Amino acid sequence: MILSKKLLIASTSLLAVFCLESSFAQQNDVLPDYPNSYEIVRNIVDFPEGRSMGSGNAIDVDSKGNIWVFERCGGNNGACPESDVDPVLQFSPGGDLLFSFGSGMFVWPHGVVVDDDDNLWLIDAGIIEGEKGNQIFKFTPEGELLLVLGEPGIRGDAPGEFNEPSDLAIGADGSLYIVDGHINPESNRRIVHMTADGQFIEAWGEKGYGPLQFEGPHAIAVDSRGRMYVGDRTNNRLQVLSPEGELLAIWTHWGRPSGIRILGDTLYAVDSESRAAVGEYGYNPGWHRGIYVGTLDGMITDFIPDPSPTGGTSFPEGIAVSDDGVIWGASVGDQEVLKFVKR
Repeated sequence: MILSKKLLIASTSLLAVFCLESSFAQQNDVLPDYPNSYEIVRNIVDFPEGRSMGSGNAIDVDSKGNIWVFERCGGNNGACPESDVDPVLQFSPGGDLLFSFGSGMFVWPHGVVVDDDDNLWLIDAGIIEGEKGNQIFKFTPEGELLLVLGEPGIRGDAPGEFNEPSDLAIGADGSLYIVDGHINPESNRRIVHMTADGQFIEAWGEKGYGPLQFEGPHAIAVDSRGRMYVGDRTNNRLQVLSPEGELLAIWTHWGRPSGIRILGDTLYAVDSESRAAVGEYGYNPGWHRGIYVGTLDGMITDFIPDPSPTGGTSFPEGIAVSDDGVIWGASVGDQEVLKFVKR
């Protein structure tokens, strides 16, 4: 019998998935036996007197070492549309507030990526139907708007439309890889590839639980070879895609990934949600929350455990990695910025 080319590719991809998964032992509720060569540093940034940080999973570091935080206006759901505070904040490497902007512009801040020119890409995953949100914005570090992607307040899956974008990564050629979808059952479940100026190229994936399907996709990083590492969070796994969007591997040993970043040949992924049932909710029970550090072929070299892993989202949901290998995190539950440095 002769297999079609599409079926042959699918069969090969699935074989790669099963082979990779079988080579890794599954973690249990005991703290995993990976080394931890990092220490946690708290109280990193100073907010103005009388203002506290809202929930945030959006953090990055620019070429000068300044820390950019995109937070939810002192609260979480619904805080920004009713607030007059700036949700985009720049802090010095020492934590002093340098600059802020964005009051009244966003619905639900969800991601920030600093590009090689120190421009900011801001992902607004919230939506006020027919009015605002559900868009991606590019700003200069001085707060000048350069580009807007998506239609304000419009949900869709056509070219130029999003439905709750969560994160993006920038390829070596400047093109954009966007995680389009979040937790709303009606949101998209796909990866969108666009040119640097926002022209639609193609999209990969669909809703579901199988290979190249996503549930609650939440994070993405792209390596120097163009391979995509997608945090398929609700499915408790990482999916690795080729530059052409073909499935290369599914890794379930990296927990329930909320944030992913790459520095050189090192992959970083944070699991901020795994826990046994708390009230009516249990996410990936039996897994210890924390930050995984490893290689681009899936081997884990370090694990930074959440010191209080049984409650709500107490650990960073979004992470960034500066050029010196320092990991930065922003949390939703504890509403703080954390720093992780090698001992």
